[in-house]
Amino acid sequence: MSWFTKETFAFLRDLATNNNREWFHENRPRYEQWVLAPAIRFIIDFGPRLQRISPHFRADPRPVGGSMFRIHRDTRFSKDKSPYKTHIGIQFRHEKGKDAHAPGFYLHIEPGNVFAGLGLWHPDAPALRAIRQAIVAHPDRWRAAVEDARFVKRLELAGETLTRPPQGFDPEHPLSDDLRRKDFVAVAKLTQRAATSQDLVQKYAEVCRAGAPLVGFLCSALNLEY
Repeated sequence: MSWFTKETFAFLRDLATNNNREWFHENRPRYEQWVLAPAIRFIIDFGPRLQRISPHFRADPRPVGGSMFRIHRDTRFSKDKSPYKTHIGIQFRHEKGKDAHAPGFYLHIEPGNVFAGLGLWHPDAPALRAIRQAIVAHPDRWRAAVEDARFVKRLELAGETLTRPPQGFDPEHPLSDDLRRKDFVAVAKLTQRAATSQDLVQKYAEVCRAGAPLVGFLCSALNLEY
């Protein structure tokens, strides 16, 4: 039995066309059946595999405050006042992480944009500096994480970067491109077919295992257990 289905993607497409509270209220049973319930079941079913990758990351199936991001958008500081996200976001974050800005493993389900991700997105300034210092101090370990054959086969480093080397770091450093990173994340593109398959948990776990050394490196840089 698969987790996400063609009905999941149909709901998300319809939501993108009808992104308003009245429509969502009328279609809430579809949301609960085809989005919320399968996402929670996926989180539960991935939990044992996550523990084998690292016991310090959490698969939290609570519908509010758990691994699944809420469907409601925060519109306070956005020009786009659409009330709902048109994708499913699931993050398995470190046990000491308090929000999305923590080391973790991520799954994104959206029509035309399905991917697995991992790492650390938008770290704050102290964390960012600690990671850059760790790259300088342990370049071989960094290279081993992001140049490993399994990593390169499945994942690609992504995220925002500085246009210039960060202050306080050698602009001629051999890893200058990595030191300019503002995000330390890697992504693996998936298809809708993969997202609706019966082996999604297995496929996702394979990606997470391939990227585990990167997550381990980030945890070490931040003095977090891995």
